[in-house]
Amino acid sequence: MSRPQTLAQWLDFIQAQHPSAIELGLDRVRTVAAALGLERPARQVITVGGTNGKGSTVAFIEAIARAGGWKVGAYTSPHLLHYNERVRIDGVDADDAALVAGFEAVDAARGEIPLTYFEYGTLAALWLFQRAGLDLAVLEVGLGGRLDAVNVIDPDVAVITTVDIDHTDWLGEDRETIGKEKAGIARAWKPLVLGEVGAPSSVLAHAYAIGAGVIQLGNDFFHEPTEDGRWRWREVGTELLLPAPLLDAPVQRANAATAVAALRALPEELPQAAFAAGIGNARLPGRLQRFEREGVEIRVDVAHNPQAARELAAFLERHPLPTHAVFAALSDKDVAGVVQALEGKVAAWSLAGLEPGTPRGRDAAALAAALAGTDAAQAPQFETVAQALDAALATARPGERVLVFGSFHTAAEALAVLGSGR
Repeated sequence: MSRPQTLAQWLDFIQAQHPSAIELGLDRVRTVAAALGLERPARQVITVGGTNGKGSTVAFIEAIARAGGWKVGAYTSPHLLHYNERVRIDGVDADDAALVAGFEAVDAARGEIPLTYFEYGTLAALWLFQRAGLDLAVLEVGLGGRLDAVNVIDPDVAVITTVDIDHTDWLGEDRETIGKEKAGIARAWKPLVLGEVGAPSSVLAHAYAIGAGVIQLGNDFFHEPTEDGRWRWREVGTELLLPAPLLDAPVQRANAATAVAALRALPEELPQAAFAAGIGNARLPGRLQRFEREGVEIRVDVAHNPQAARELAAFLERHPLPTHAVFAALSDKDVAGVVQALEGKVAAWSLAGLEPGTPRGRDAAALAAALAGTDAAQAPQFETVAQALDAALATARPGERVLVFGSFHTAAEALAVLGSGR
């Protein structure tokens, strides 16, 4: 194959450079990082792991820090519509030329070392960040934590948003085992922020064993609503009165509170006004993103496991409308658990297959078979998300809602339709 030139060519190239889509481990990444001369991607680093809420928490951290005048780099995954979304510097997605330069540098440094798609992307992002003169880099874990490529960088603050059952083939079958993997991003004598009440004991045990300073929601920091629609973040000796997040869903306040705790745990302080400004400005596509078509509310969400589905159920309960759900999911997900979490909250279901070639995708018939015994088992089936969305919109009446969810791929296909003005 000739040397790639465009970003699209590079993405095809890096997809083919490792026999496995996922191979956890840091030895390869450390070796290539050393060859690249990677040291610190920014003056300060926050690494964010967890089962759900990572992307939202990163968005809050980034928005608050930028509101405080810091130059911020954010590395996230997966993307929804364009790979460029994964690497942001000062609020702007990296352009094709910058990403190509990053991939060229990584490829030159790796020699004969095979890297996965995610490892290529992580190293390219770190290479770009190191050259950008950043005050803060925010790194989102791709899978797990201990052996994830971003863990090659020592963070000043580590964050674990939530721990629940997902990616069991790689991380284990229960919260304690999964928690231990996620806790691997913590560092000795550095803060570890936990964004849920009742974190697994394995997370706490690992933190105590290495001397990480645990800062836990419900124990060390708190969030609570106020009568005027705002909310209060507090810890011992400090209270912040903050606006409601633009990101919908009840859980977003916990994500915002976790972001506040993470930033306050850094050695450098932000102006107090930055917290309200950032929370009021943070946006992230595919998180209960709202559209309207002829009086029908449309919501698009990336939720893809039972914990995330329970948060969707909480939103639907808080904002009741007759809801038509369009559901498409990957083959390794607990789809029955997802549907059961929404039991009684959805008036009608539609099942869709994911576009051919989607990694780990499944068609609607296979999805229906996996949903035997649930409310959605006998739902109408469609070849694509676009077809299912069109059918749901044709059925829904003004004042009703269509919810499209199940994976990042599902959300991306829906956003491609909704963004076209159809």
